[in-house]
Amino acid sequence: MSSRRNFLKSSASLAATFAVGSRGQAQTPPAASLPKVRFGDVEISRLVMGCNQFYGYSHFNRLLDKLMVDWNTPDRISQTLLQCQQNGINAYQYAHSDSALSDLELFRAKGGKMHLIAVDIKMGPVEETVRRTGATALYHHGELTDRLFRDGKMDQVQEYCKKMRQAGVRVGIGTHKPEVVEYVEERGWDVDFYLLCAYNRSRTPEEIRKLLGVLPVPANELYIESDPPHAYEVARKTSKTCFLFKILAAGRVARNSDGVEKAFKEAFSSIKPQDCVIVGMFPRFQDEVKENCDRVRQILAS
Repeated sequence: MSSRRNFLKSSASLAATFAVGSRGQAQTPPAASLPKVRFGDVEISRLVMGCNQFYGYSHFNRLLDKLMVDWNTPDRISQTLLQCQQNGINAYQYAHSDSALSDLELFRAKGGKMHLIAVDIKMGPVEETVRRTGATALYHHGELTDRLFRDGKMDQVQEYCKKMRQAGVRVGIGTHKPEVVEYVEERGWDVDFYLLCAYNRSRTPEEIRKLLGVLPVPANELYIESDPPHAYEVARKTSKTCFLFKILAAGRVARNSDGVEKAFKEAFSSIKPQDCVIVGMFPRFQDEVKENCDRVRQILAS
């Protein structure tokens, strides 16, 4: 019941955003602020909203995937993004598809504005993706990057980066492997930023067996506590902006303990002042948006 009351309070607060004033015009309460960093010619909040929960990529199990998809209707997605905006988040890690674009357009029709750190999983024409989304930045999809890195085909990643540069957006590379960032840095590629997973979840079964002596189930969702310090160290070594994601191990860090607080503190104390953290949020049971924004404000203020 407590969780339900918290969500109802959150929904009521969001509804107040669109209350009608005495002159019949929509009245929007002043948005809260979050610390920002310069990113090209714009400033973005150091906490960035992730999109995985909107589209059922829980990285946990299929039941949670379905729960997320069923609850996140287009209207709820736009409401959550508007709530992010009211709490100071002005950047959104967006995965391009027709349905995601429709959700984005609904959000914008309701007065929403976000800088998009975008990826096109289908790797369609870059210019078309930029034109349709108005993205501030585009990056090469992390899962694909990791496969190409493992197969010795990073030249394909570099060619895609050149296309992004020609399209006039900030150019990035997504990965779950710190070694990818080191590889690109050593070769001086023309990129502006990295999306780097706090946990290396792209290890092969052979690498996992060598590390653990056994193969866990499922092997593709392995989260080891020694991974984040390594990722943060690599992020510090590059002068380029890094967006660290999955700092909560895809929801495995418990919210009913101090685990979430510790994970946020570790991330922000370990990365550069111009780096950001991407966190997906699923505010069905509690007001994760406000909680996370308040937490980041407090951590960065101290």
